[in-house]
Amino acid sequence: MIIVGLYSLFKIRSSNDFYIAGKKGNILYISGSLLATILGSSAILGTVNLSVKMGWASSWMILSGALGLFALFAIAKYVRRFGKYTLPELLEDFYGKEAGTVASIIIPVAWIGIIAAQVIGASKIMTSFFDLSYQQGVLLCGSIFILYTVLGGQVSIIKTDMVQSLFILAGISLTFIFAVKSMQISIIKVSQLSFPFNVSFRPLDLVILLITYSTTFFVGPDIYSRLFCAKDEKTARQSVLLTAIILIPFAFIISFIGNYAAKYFPGMDPATGSALVHTIKAILPPWGSALMIAALLSAVMSSADTTLLTASSILSELTFKELKKSSSINITRGFIIILGILSMIFALKVTSIINSLLVALTIFSGAFVIPTAAGLLGYRTGRRQSITAIIAGGALALTGKILVMTGNKDTGNIIIICAFALNAALLFFPVKRRK
Repeated sequence: MIIVGLYSLFKIRSSNDFYIAGKKGNILYISGSLLATILGSSAILGTVNLSVKMGWASSWMILSGALGLFALFAIAKYVRRFGKYTLPELLEDFYGKEAGTVASIIIPVAWIGIIAAQVIGASKIMTSFFDLSYQQGVLLCGSIFILYTVLGGQVSIIKTDMVQSLFILAGISLTFIFAVKSMQISIIKVSQLSFPFNVSFRPLDLVILLITYSTTFFVGPDIYSRLFCAKDEKTARQSVLLTAIILIPFAFIISFIGNYAAKYFPGMDPATGSALVHTIKAILPPWGSALMIAALLSAVMSSADTTLLTASSILSELTFKELKKSSSINITRGFIIILGILSMIFALKVTSIINSLLVALTIFSGAFVIPTAAGLLGYRTGRRQSITAIIAGGALALTGKILVMTGNKDTGNIIIICAFALNAALLFFPVKRRK
């Protein structure tokens, strides 16, 4: 990965190359990059661990992402048409400079949790297969993420994501095939926890997943950064649709692997280890394990570098004001190092992949999903009104998520739903001032 970063360093001729790969991406590159970004440690390691507790209903983790992409397909051409370098630039066009500034502060802070989720995943992979401590894994993997992204920017990310996505899909498919071959019962009966709902996953849980996770595929800085790299609007739309279709079968395949682990390795604790790694060690031959290690590290790297560059670009734009100038690249590289280090510190404190991911996405979705979607569809409103909606929605959503994590699940979920309602109310129905 570092070699690819060094190679890409010499391919960068302008800020367009560093931030959006020169807007030259075809459908294979953009689709591959979307898949590699989406199927990170949270989607793979996290979903497999969720399957141990939730059975087949864990499929919703990735299915909800596919649903978000299907919704994005309808507006992808507008994203590509309005797109510049970052999501806050869109919001600034829609609601004014102040709204873009608020977004540029909130998104990078929230995205530290997403970057940390990838570092957590990478460290758990390394410690499962090699003689390393968790802390050593965090420092090693985090350092590689930072160096690779600093060197090559978007050029190196787009180039490697396609290969990484092939590793990911091949590795998951191989594990699925070997698991099926070793089974003594039918695939459907591998878990008593059914799909779509069961005692561990209720309809309200799906509603929360859709509004806090699925919507971030419909409106998300990392997803949009892929579309900004597409060579035209048609490529952007086709790439989104192809990615969504591929995710559907893999949602059930990944869930099956977790169900398999719960059935055949009942003593395994997903809170302290990885059900997927446990399964790989048990059923795959040495060459298959090697392929799966490459697949897992590819999944983590492809998500980490994208989120790291996205967040750093946003901070650079906030500070430097103009990303089109080549001198902004060095400032962005500085932010890559800073955010990378902060994410490593976060990963040392919070070792749960799913918690790290969902805290970040809950803040983002509560603040930005409705304003961004409305702006793309032509809605405009005052600066003060849009900023109030963004801050209030994000803060209330975070409050709800904290309650969920502290054991008040139902109350917290209701508050998260109210955060979206409040965000929409403040955005669309301004309070009239008294004269």
